[in-house]
Amino acid sequence: MEEDINVTNNKEQKRFEVDLEGEVAFIEYKFYKGDIAFMHSLVPESFRGKGVGTTLARAALEYANSEKLKVMLYCPFVSKFVKEHEEYQHLVDVNFNPSFKK
Repeated sequence: MEEDINVTNNKEQKRFEVDLEGEVAFIEYKFYKGDIAFMHSLVPESFRGKGVGTTLARAALEYANSEKLKVMLYCPFVSKFVKEHEEYQHLVDVNFNPSFKK
């Protein structure tokens, strides 16, 4: 399913989202002190385990990377994803998330 997932950046509601047959999965964000803060994520129960959250996290982090934004991690899912994917750890604002300091 992962390859069929289309993530959009809903700038008005400040969230990356996926339309799932009438339901919506999303990662909410805010801009704060020049960073992007990932606040909360939600994947409807019936779509869990199908790569939706992973695809959302990748899209959100790729956006941060392309915009040269540091990331603040409030969302436990995105935080865990970054911990497991070293290629995104350089994006983390270590002043806010000191556990990512090397």
